[in-house]
Amino acid sequence: MELYQKIQQSISYIKEQAGQQAEVAVILGTGLGKRFLESVEIETSLQYKDIPHFPDATMEYHQGVLHFAHYRGKKLMIFQGRFHYYEGLDMGTITYPVRIAKEMGVQFLLLSNAAGCINLDWNKGELMLIEDHINLQPENPLRGINDSRLGPRFVDMSAPYSKEINNALNLYASALQITLREGVYAAVSGPNLETRAEYRYLKIIGADAVGMSTVPEVIVANQVGLPCAAISVLTDTCDPDHLEPVNIPEILSLAEKAEKPLTELFLKLIEEY
Repeated sequence: MELYQKIQQSISYIKEQAGQQAEVAVILGTGLGKRFLESVEIETSLQYKDIPHFPDATMEYHQGVLHFAHYRGKKLMIFQGRFHYYEGLDMGTITYPVRIAKEMGVQFLLLSNAAGCINLDWNKGELMLIEDHINLQPENPLRGINDSRLGPRFVDMSAPYSKEINNALNLYASALQITLREGVYAAVSGPNLETRAEYRYLKIIGADAVGMSTVPEVIVANQVGLPCAAISVLTDTCDPDHLEPVNIPEILSLAEKAEKPLTELFLKLIEEY
C-alpha cells in the first residue's frame, strides 16, 4: 500500500476516535514527559498499536500513546513516544507522526531530545535551542520514489528550524529567566556514544551538541511545510581530553531536572505564539 493511502487510513481512524483537529503537535522526547502531560487537559488518548499503520514505541523510556489535549484554548496532539534509527526502524516509520500531524491541521511542531554537550563553554543540565543541524545519519527520510501529494522531491533546508518560533522561544526564555543556549545539533545513528576522536571531529565541523534523533522529523516537517522548533537537554559533557564513561542514571536525572524549565518554555510558546 502506498504511504499516502496508509496516512489517510490512519487519519480516518484518529478522527473517528478523537473527533478533532489540532493546532500544535508536540513529540515528547527527553526533557518532556509527566510534567508536560500533567499541565495540559487531556481529552482523548489513543494507543499507537491501535492506530492503523502506526508504529509502536519500542524504547524503554518512551511510551506509545497519542494524546489530544487543550492548553489555554489551544488544541494539541502529543506524541508520547518517539522513534529512533538505532532501533532498526526505517526513516519512513520514524517520521510517520510528522506526516500525521500535518494532515491533522497542525500549524507548528515542537520537539525535544537529550544531547551530549560539545561546546565546552556550556554546562550539562542546560537547554539548547537548535538553530541548525548537521545530519550524519546514514539514511534520509525522503529517499525513494517521491509522491508529490506528500511534498516536493527536493526540499530546501536553508532554514530548517522556524526563525520566528526560535525568536519567540528566546524571548520567552528571557522573560522566564531560563538559560537557553542556541547552537548546532549533530545527528548520528547511535546507539553507541562517540569516541574521543569523533567528539573532536564534531567540534571541528561546527557542532555544539550531538544526539541520535530529531533531524529525520525536521526534514519531513520541512517537506510538508510544517514550521518546527527543537530544544536539546544537554545531559553530558563531551570533552575528549577528559572523557569519562557514560553514566545513564546521571543523564536521566539531568533530563528530569530540565523537565520543569523546558515544560514552562514550551507551554508559554503554545499559549502566546
